[in-house]
Amino acid sequence: MEQLDKGAVEAVAKLAKQSEMKVISITLPEKINGLPSEIPALAHPESGRVISLYDQLAPWRTRPERKVGTARAETLESFIDLILRHKQDNSVIFAQTDWQKPALTAVIDYHDANGPDNGKHRIHYQFPLSEEWKAWLAINGKNMDQTAFAEFIENHIADLSSPHHDESTDFERMFGAKVGFPNDIVMLSRGLQINAETRVKQAVRLQTGETQILFEEDHKNASGEPLMVPGVFVLQISPFFMGEPTRIPVRLRYRLISGSLTWICELYRPDRYITDQVRSDLNRAADETSLPKFEGAPEMSAG
Repeated sequence: MEQLDKGAVEAVAKLAKQSEMKVISITLPEKINGLPSEIPALAHPESGRVISLYDQLAPWRTRPERKVGTARAETLESFIDLILRHKQDNSVIFAQTDWQKPALTAVIDYHDANGPDNGKHRIHYQFPLSEEWKAWLAINGKNMDQTAFAEFIENHIADLSSPHHDESTDFERMFGAKVGFPNDIVMLSRGLQINAETRVKQAVRLQTGETQILFEEDHKNASGEPLMVPGVFVLQISPFFMGEPTRIPVRLRYRLISGSLTWICELYRPDRYITDQVRSDLNRAADETSLPKFEGAPEMSAG
């Protein structure tokens, strides 16, 4: 047993004297996981009544019985440093690869080959999604009217990127649509703002993979031509706050209903970029801490 505070020892001795009880040691008949071979207790010499010392000694503790709780790291570096500070032989790291809420969790007191452990001491790192990424996720696959779409593009012009030559070739073959440059998307958004209250007369898919939009009042873009709509454009944004930027193709779709346009932006495989980053950081954390790693979640709750 841990060395007790002098005051605690005197209190137990006084309790035993006042109640004519004696401190005894109960020896377990066989080893039981999680229990010592001997358990101290108070026993009355005549009645044989036994009282646990645990409740008598608990108020005198100067430190908690065990480490319990979840530390929340703000960066991967802090996550790794905290693991190195607390890790045990049975510690492990779990990765949640859900692309909408990616996270790493280290369980310091995890089960080992010799038996179960509490699993209550943890270190958690929730990947901080960037504001740009969250904004594009918020509209991903959702219908937007003409005005909302135009305003969104205007507010996120900085996220648009010119396609590389190989990207243009690959994406046009993959999606069967024309890949737009940032100026094409900007011109489109401003043209849509001009025609926000105007009914669409016709939307025609051209052989180039673009769509040509004609309005009833014959409003046109700044060059006096019908608005041209590419089917794909490219983003260059970082999924994570202060992280490395990645390039993501976005499919641009529309629906024409009773002369009104509805726009839909669809990020192509956004899960892939998140999952790749989570696995990369999981490998780094496991390598730097020398702990086993798993994709999933521990079986016991943190509470």
